[in-house]
Amino acid sequence: MTFTHPIRIYYEDTDFSGVVYHAAYLKFFERGRTEALRASGVHHAELLKRDDPLAFAVRKMSTHWVAPARIDDILEVRTVFVSAKGARMFLTQEIWRDETLIAQAEVEAFCMTLSGRPRRLPSDIAARFDGGERG
Repeated sequence: MTFTHPIRIYYEDTDFSGVVYHAAYLKFFERGRTEALRASGVHHAELLKRDDPLAFAVRKMSTHWVAPARIDDILEVRTVFVSAKGARMFLTQEIWRDETLIAQAEVEAFCMTLSGRPRRLPSDIAARFDGGERG
């Protein structure tokens, strides 16, 4: 499944030269993952209200910056859930400006209890990543 989320670049996202500061991309990737979960019917607030409250955290992320983004650009964050195994989910993410690839990330996230212990991804949540294009 490919989930898309638009991002506009604001002054606060840039460095002194008007180019997006590298750490801002981490926020963009996070927003893309959150919106991909939301589009799949998984809402962070609802996860906290479950009988067995849980959360997600990023364990590992590999990033590659390809081209600069600048103030007022409209970008698209594309998120793909690649696989889930036990408590872990593997995703790929890309940020595009029109036909130009801006940045890429490979992400390993995990499901955890509120005390921070890994927890197997519940089957009702895992079942929501069933294939198909969404955005």
